[in-house]
Amino acid sequence: MKTRYTWSLCGVALLMLTGCFNLDENVYSEVTESTFIPTEKDVSALLATAYSPLTYIMNWQGYFDLQEEPGDCIITPKRPNGWDDAGTYRRMHQHLWTPEEWQPQNTYETAYSGINSANRVLDQVKADILPTGEFKEVTIAELRAIRALWYAILLDTHGNVPLVTAFTDEIPQQASRRQIYDFVVSEVTEVIPLLRAEVSTETYGRMNQWAAWMLLARVYLNAEVYTGTPQWEKALEAADKVIASGHYELSADFSDNFKAAVDYTNKEFIFAVPYDKTYAGCAQHAKWYPPISRFHFGSTFQCWGGSCANPQFIDAYEEGDKRLEKTWLMGPQYNYNDPTALVWTCENYLPSLTCTKDGQDFTSIDYGYRVAKYEFDNTATFNWGHDFPFFRYAETLMIKAEALLRLNRNEDEAARLVSQIRARVYDDPAKAAVTPAQLKADTKIKYGTLDWDNNIENPGNQTPVYLGGLYDEWGWEFACEAQRRIHMIRFNTYSTKNWFNHPTIPDGHTALFPIPLTELQNNSNLKQNPGY
Repeated sequence: MKTRYTWSLCGVALLMLTGCFNLDENVYSEVTESTFIPTEKDVSALLATAYSPLTYIMNWQGYFDLQEEPGDCIITPKRPNGWDDAGTYRRMHQHLWTPEEWQPQNTYETAYSGINSANRVLDQVKADILPTGEFKEVTIAELRAIRALWYAILLDTHGNVPLVTAFTDEIPQQASRRQIYDFVVSEVTEVIPLLRAEVSTETYGRMNQWAAWMLLARVYLNAEVYTGTPQWEKALEAADKVIASGHYELSADFSDNFKAAVDYTNKEFIFAVPYDKTYAGCAQHAKWYPPISRFHFGSTFQCWGGSCANPQFIDAYEEGDKRLEKTWLMGPQYNYNDPTALVWTCENYLPSLTCTKDGQDFTSIDYGYRVAKYEFDNTATFNWGHDFPFFRYAETLMIKAEALLRLNRNEDEAARLVSQIRARVYDDPAKAAVTPAQLKADTKIKYGTLDWDNNIENPGNQTPVYLGGLYDEWGWEFACEAQRRIHMIRFNTYSTKNWFNHPTIPDGHTALFPIPLTELQNNSNLKQNPGY
């Protein structure tokens, strides 16, 4: 079975049909509730609506933008074809967003779309309105797990949100961030033994036991941010559960995780968000490349980008680290059919967010390295079908390494784990190996706002970053995977450091996004997050 988010809902539709026929009759022309015997595929269809909103991660103003635009890696400056978009990208970069900003509102609404769907189907399954037969217990567990994942997203982004566990028209009360944290942890802990332990094409893109352990590991890793109390020991335990399963391993090639063709056998994927370029594709690539890029890639569709790398982030890469070339499009880009014809050049330079000086417009498509982590699909008509690696095994190893270092325990093992991840992106094994001292050193990113020539203008807070070497490894390994904001907050750089055109806002309130204005207007039980 190909478990995609384009699963047919025909079985569900049949279940919900009602009629006025005599129940004593033998009905042969249609499936009735009394004669319907659900199969595993039918159960998958029931679950589809709780998963399908995840495809918004890699779409316009979605979760990817919410986690990357406020960080020090991705910038979306003004371009010759626009991209100021009423200043939304400037506000995201400078942490000046409002309760009416698109990106925070889209993620908030998308999460509750998934939560409401999970609650609706849960209520129907529990009441046997939607019969699931022998799969009832595992179906309920999986719905609770995907609902917990949605709440984990909101726990990280908005914090103080309504906790809704039933499909009802009652106006919900607001829960504290601590209550959301406790709910996620208790839900996932309770359902893990009931979830499937198998790893197969049938569980691909679904919450099995190991995806649930990874969810716990990530939540525990950031527990100090969410609750004020660190949970390094629990993060270590959860990561060890995934490692001990024996199901997962690093891909031989770093880029194997970002191919256009779906690979159900990829053992680095613990939980993927499946896309389909025909029925449920992603459009994030259109934000990365200029319109003229179709002549370089040989595609029939046109991109509109857009986004590029912060030069400070690029300059921090170590010599010999292939993640640089495997993540970013750099230098001259030539015609697909004529390798001597220059289309445009990706320069590691960006003058400012507006690219305007003394009233003159200096916008250019050449500014900035472009995202190239995901294999370009020139067979697509527009949308891509790349599956998004929400949890991959490299993160499991990084979580264990960080937990060990935070606990001051077995630091050599932590260094070995990070070296294992680095080994596939260095030709020289000696350069791939890192020591505990290197992981504990300050970050290689030269923080400070930049002037027009990309020189440090306002250095701001220059306090060394604790475990800065590990912080850099998180950045290089998971650049452009919707994680940068999370790591910056945990390592205390998000509200303390200056970068590019972002002077810090030191009160820390921007570590949570505001509750959307529309939600406040529709629900008088809600209060705005502090600082807005």
